[in-house]
Amino acid sequence: MRIAFFDSGLGGISVLHEAMKQLPHEDFLYFADTLHVPYGTKPKDEVLAFVKKAVETISKEDVKALVIACNTATSIAIAELRNMYEMPIIGMEPAVKPALAMNRSSGKRVLVLATPLTLKQSKYRELVSRIDDMGMVDSLPMPDLVEFCEQLNVDSQQIIDYFHSQLEPFDLSMYGTVVLGCTHYPFFRRALKKVLPDHIQIVDGSAGTVNRLIQLLSDRDLLLGRGHSELKWMCSNEDPTYLEKMEKALKIFGVVGV
Repeated sequence: MRIAFFDSGLGGISVLHEAMKQLPHEDFLYFADTLHVPYGTKPKDEVLAFVKKAVETISKEDVKALVIACNTATSIAIAELRNMYEMPIIGMEPAVKPALAMNRSSGKRVLVLATPLTLKQSKYRELVSRIDDMGMVDSLPMPDLVEFCEQLNVDSQQIIDYFHSQLEPFDLSMYGTVVLGCTHYPFFRRALKKVLPDHIQIVDGSAGTVNRLIQLLSDRDLLLGRGHSELKWMCSNEDPTYLEKMEKALKIFGVVGV
């Protein structure tokens, strides 16, 4: 049985990469909803329908757990999906809590980068209001990054210029941590490091999500001690060129997502 990862496109490969490091004996399935990427700029009801249809397809495969490797899809659909399926379903949320903990001694602010739809959802607002009692979290939508990632344009001068223009209004000396609140965004970690001051740390939710996955599989005695780390790629438009792009993206992430 495989562990499935789902995203609208290439972004969830950043989470898959972390899982493959931590779970070398498991087999994996990665499904990209290429018919509807990107999610983060679309209406909520549309995205919910897309996610449900995609997960229905995934559920027909031999999977033992599903990671919704997309912050937008998690915020919109995770509760409904858990009511529909018995298998463990793990979602994503922006790593605001660890970012605040990292800044506690310095008093520096946290800047969350995410898609417009993630930032609009009550799930995100409730997360911030629950843990940000000092009002230290700011949010910045960066919708263009998803499309850049889908083009595998992740470390060019165009990306550097984009970050400079988007971050120009912020006094970065006031910030200690930047949170990558979309799974596409860790592809830009190396480019972002070139733009941010050295004192700013960059965090994302991949490690926490995979730790939760391991815990749930262990609780159900579903972890494998041996296996071949086989990976199956799927996409909703069944485009063989996109399947090749996903393989290329995994290799690229091994270089830029450090």
